[in-house]
Amino acid sequence: MIWLYRLLIILVSGTVFNVWLLRLGNATPYRGGTANTLQEEFLVYGLNETLFYLIGGLKLLAAVGLIVGLKVSKTVKPSAQIITVLMLGAIAMHLKIGDPIIRSLPAIVMLTMCVIILRLNKQFQQA
Repeated sequence: MIWLYRLLIILVSGTVFNVWLLRLGNATPYRGGTANTLQEEFLVYGLNETLFYLIGGLKLLAAVGLIVGLKVSKTVKPSAQIITVLMLGAIAMHLKIGDPIIRSLPAIVMLTMCVIILRLNKQFQQA
């Protein structure tokens, strides 16, 4: 199971880095409302620029914490918890503006992966 744990950590952190560093300004079929960029998506949700940078910073720090967690296990739990809460918020924002459920799919997948990371982390800490 350690291989699944490590794989999920790499997938979650890699996805965060991809979205927030490489595809920040790209349109995707998962953007909320009529937004074409990540920053526009926050505006569609009624969130301001400060929250855009705060949430982006939190996601990037948590992604770094997950990667560091491959060597320093105590950073995994808080990092996965942060991303879990932010994914719940992302799903709530999609629901708030009436997006079809397919637009929440990336957040649902990330949420699921983080929950599995947290469950596996708990198992490994008890062992």
